Amino acid sequence: MKDPTAHLVHANGIELAFFEWGSSFRGRADTLLLVHATGFHARCWDQVIRHLGDRHVIALDQRGHGRSQKTEITHWKVFGQDLAAFVRELDLRDAIGVGHSMGGHAMAEAAAACPDRFHRLVLIDPVIASPDDYGGGWTISGLGGTVHPTAKRKRHFTSPEEMFERFKDRLPYSMFHPEALRDYCTHGLLPAEDGGGFVLACPPEIEAAIYMTSRTNPGVHDSIRALAMPVLILRAKEPPPERSVMDFSSSPTWPGLVHEFRNGREIYFADRTHFLPMEIPESVAALILREATTEAGIR
Repeated sequence: MKDPTAHLVHANGIELAFFEWGSSFRGRADTLLLVHATGFHARCWDQVIRHLGDRHVIALDQRGHGRSQKTEITHWKVFGQDLAAFVRELDLRDAIGVGHSMGGHAMAEAAAACPDRFHRLVLIDPVIASPDDYGGGWTISGLGGTVHPTAKRKRHFTSPEEMFERFKDRLPYSMFHPEALRDYCTHGLLPAEDGGGFVLACPPEIEAAIYMTSRTNPGVHDSIRALAMPVLILRAKEPPPERSVMDFSSSPTWPGLVHEFRNGREIYFADRTHFLPMEIPESVAALILREATTEAGIR
């Protein structure tokens, strides 16, 4: 697959950036629409996409991330609204929607808002909790009502190489495929406004706000129950009883989620982390392709 084309589009009142591969293949098979996790960006899918073959693929930078407009985040429903408006703006139909983490939450909301635009969903460790867990803020033990620690993460780097060297031996980044980590660093920085090096494309205060508001959308369960299309969940290892606030390695997905869907299936990766697309991109690509090329799905 050749390098993607970068685009900007106005949807839901903001400017969203996206990248497109294989535009000449649009209409020959279902478009694959990929949506990233909190703090990441569209190009984190590059190592998955390189194993998808000649297909029409679109990867979106969600609001606050990558090259998309930076806005205050107060409620998670906005991510699904953005995605639904984006799909309508591009007039996508019969798409295979693939969402990782918070992107999986957004994908479920968007598919419920415009079900005629989606053919199937693949939700990779989506941040969707039990219905009983909604109504409050961040619930991982140890936060105690303070600002999420990601607000204090290092934001300035002299180069993508400095970022790569800083992260390559640190968990969870050390679990990434090396080229996936390079993609995260190379495309996850923007030139600093003062001309001095680079800054994170997702500002730490926005990332922190997303974590702090992760329980603001209980309505996601109504959206899930409304979906009739086939949905495949890829779920990572379950969290330990006392999960640290900065432990992002285990799954945020409610184990009972698969049963909320009318036509849901699940593959459980008991020994893999939350960062499946960056950790095992070839395997994730193979599962996406199986969904995209069979009506029967994975049984």
